[in-house]
Amino acid sequence: MCGILAIIGKGKDEQLVKQLSKRMSHRGPDESDIHVTENGHILSHERLSIIDLHSGKQPIQGTSSAWMIHNGEIYNHQALRDGVLKGHTFKTKSDSEVIVHLYEEFGYDFVDMLDGDFAFVVIDGDNYIAGRDPLGVKPLYYGMDERGRVYFASEMKPIADQCKTFSTFPPGHYYTPETGFVKYYKPEYEDYTKATKELDLLEIREALTEATRKRLMSDVPIGVLLSGGLDSSLTSSIAARLLKEKGKDLHSFSIGLDADAPDAKAARKVAEFLGTKHHEVHFTIEQGIEILDKLIWHLETYDVTSVRASTPMYFLSKAITDLGIKVVLSGEGADEIFGGYLYFRNAPTTEDFQKETIERVQKLFTADLLRADKSTMAHGLEARVPFLDKAFLDVAMTIKGEEKQPKTYDGKEKYILRKAFDTPDNPYLPDEVLWRQKEQFSDGVGYSWIDTLIEFCASQVTDEQMESAAQLFPYNTPATKEAFYYRTIFNKYYPQVSAAQTVRKWIPKWQENQDPSGRANAAHVQADTEIAKATVSI
Repeated sequence: MCGILAIIGKGKDEQLVKQLSKRMSHRGPDESDIHVTENGHILSHERLSIIDLHSGKQPIQGTSSAWMIHNGEIYNHQALRDGVLKGHTFKTKSDSEVIVHLYEEFGYDFVDMLDGDFAFVVIDGDNYIAGRDPLGVKPLYYGMDERGRVYFASEMKPIADQCKTFSTFPPGHYYTPETGFVKYYKPEYEDYTKATKELDLLEIREALTEATRKRLMSDVPIGVLLSGGLDSSLTSSIAARLLKEKGKDLHSFSIGLDADAPDAKAARKVAEFLGTKHHEVHFTIEQGIEILDKLIWHLETYDVTSVRASTPMYFLSKAITDLGIKVVLSGEGADEIFGGYLYFRNAPTTEDFQKETIERVQKLFTADLLRADKSTMAHGLEARVPFLDKAFLDVAMTIKGEEKQPKTYDGKEKYILRKAFDTPDNPYLPDEVLWRQKEQFSDGVGYSWIDTLIEFCASQVTDEQMESAAQLFPYNTPATKEAFYYRTIFNKYYPQVSAAQTVRKWIPKWQENQDPSGRANAAHVQADTEIAKATVSI
């Protein structure tokens, strides 16, 4: 929804802060504002207007001396207004304003009351609190400069060259100077032994439907990213049904190298089945290679799979915003929750399988969520992710591990999710899509995308450069020429050690070839076990 920047501490030049904040203007092209508190702290905000288009400008002041900036959406804001905040005077209709009033009412003990995707900072005199949503759907970084001033920002861009050290703000935590980091999100499912729930297909379907309903909250048009895979197709189908009840149409968007790309063909089938207003976008491999430099600047990562998958998402996001749509639903999270990646088939035990699903959900903010946010917000587009709804996670993550394992159902990944929406009398999707094998997004746009990308990177990096990789990049040393090429671009914009340390590897377990492409797994219907020469990409 926005880009936020807060600087706690006196003496920072206001004009400089405005310039730093403008490095994130792509996140909030509609409005920009800054507030300097009486104590000299600074809050800056780049706004993408989605809720309360006319009076929701930030920073927002509470009833007293507290000021707040927020990026994201609070889906239960009306329930909070009507409930625990009844009696408070609201200046706007914005969902964001509930945060500052919750602080005024409950002090630091309120973050778990929020149902949404968020990163925020509240400053009250010299007291302050910063918080991030449970899974890290919205990005947040923190750092400190040589004068001891503390920084919080939606992206690294405003703070990387200002702070002597900085890092990723952990999801599911809040921070105050009194308490340090406090983990407020403590779901039962983080203990793998608690996965004891009996399978209830209706409960899965109802929980995902409600999670999708929440995320249709908007004062602007909403679309769906429709890859043609199971996850995006399900969220599209649910959204189409819910909007039809209100007499509204749904715009769907897909991307591929051409009309014959695996995802493009499947997406057309789904769109026709659902009756959406479908838009298909194509990009060339040459265009993809051409924007790698700019893309990595936006992404703030050198992770191979993130770069591969972000390229088509970047082009698609531009096409969507050009049509005037500011919000889309996306399918991130389902593969982590239900063990959908093909390597999950090779889990040695149910316990290992369950532990891996938990770890993948917890680390989503380092990969898929980072990609989903930054490749869309590069063009001022907000992506919402129904599968990572707190209530849905409470249902789906506590189901018995063996119910999720592909081997329980003749190797079919995400079987119980598919079965939950297998309703012959009122089908959600065509059978060939509902039961389609997993395609990772970077593969599904067209298999030649990754193949050519690997070849291009190999042509740009010499053997001598690879031999010096450990000296050039001692942290997370790249092991392939593709990884080396991305790391070189990243290092140009973010040379700080702190920046490199914000990036995490995405490596599939339990398979010989550790390239992140789905086709590196022998179970893929078009397996290519030679991808990246079976070496680890980082």
